[in-house]
Amino acid sequence: MRDDGSHTGSELALISRIRARAPKGRGGGLRLGIGDDCALLGLARGEELAVTTDLSIDGRHFRLQWHPPESIAHRVLARGLSDLAAMGARPIAAFLSLGAPRELVAGPAKRRRATWRGGNWIDRFLDGFLALARAYRTPLAGGDLAESPVTVADIVLAGAVRRGWALLRSAACPGDALYVTGALGGAAAGLQRLAEWAAEEGRGLAIEGNLRPLPRKLAELAARHLYPQPRVAQGLLLARRGLAAAAIDLSDGFSTDLTHLCRESGVAAEVEAAALPLSPGATLEQALHGGEDYELLFTARQGARVPRQIAGVAVTRIGRIVRPRSGRPQVTLLGPLGAAPLAAHGWEHFKE
Repeated sequence: MRDDGSHTGSELALISRIRARAPKGRGGGLRLGIGDDCALLGLARGEELAVTTDLSIDGRHFRLQWHPPESIAHRVLARGLSDLAAMGARPIAAFLSLGAPRELVAGPAKRRRATWRGGNWIDRFLDGFLALARAYRTPLAGGDLAESPVTVADIVLAGAVRRGWALLRSAACPGDALYVTGALGGAAAGLQRLAEWAAEEGRGLAIEGNLRPLPRKLAELAARHLYPQPRVAQGLLLARRGLAAAAIDLSDGFSTDLTHLCRESGVAAEVEAAALPLSPGATLEQALHGGEDYELLFTARQGARVPRQIAGVAVTRIGRIVRPRSGRPQVTLLGPLGAAPLAAHGWEHFKE
């Protein structure tokens, strides 16, 4: 986001608004933020740079008609923070590229379409983004803006991790125990409730393209979906204490992400169905395949003393890593009726 006078008036004004709201301070790895052609980042001696990017698109990752602007922004940033958490990296800076229809970013003169459930859409989007950024000490260091017929947000996050200590998907070994943080299925259960409400209330109730404000009770029930909490502190401690061997964040669904980890490591896994920690109101199906929980799934070597809580979040042992065998599934779910293959039925783009 350059402020060099080369933009149109409206774009320049929006950049100035964003720049005014972004923290001015430096530190933690950010040497130079918004205002030049590039941001400048610095690493401490012995650290490596971790970089991740995630694309969010209206109608695919969120819906303008359902999600409050604060939630959309929160989810955009949380996706990238969760990736850093899975690597055991501390966040340094965020870069946001936003494409949106003109009416969503209009200033006070065009308030008729810009008003979105009681406020300007872009300002409320920034409220959500910057609130989560402050919570995880991740300054907005730059990005890009464009007028677009479809609302799109692309996040790039830079983090730092001790050289050679990054948590990888490819480091699991037979004999490792399998753990998960927090609880599973809450995001999928919340999305289902949100979709049911939209189907009931949406008929004839859309206001300027947006539904009525979410009822408080619904917002509470859907909180795990609307405002997921990335496990950055937990990932940092897992890496720094050498507790985890391999790790991945649960974004696409437990079944899919565990399959990713097993394939990258060349191993298989056995999961105890009864041990899976379910979020209140979630089904086993939602916990296995729902996605967007942004918990950490990790393995630990035999003899590792993994605590039951890390930074205030519960940690549950749910299974083990085993050697792959011909004719056996890569992931097996052990339930009361015996063993069954656990196929990857989480989210996957372009899947038929």
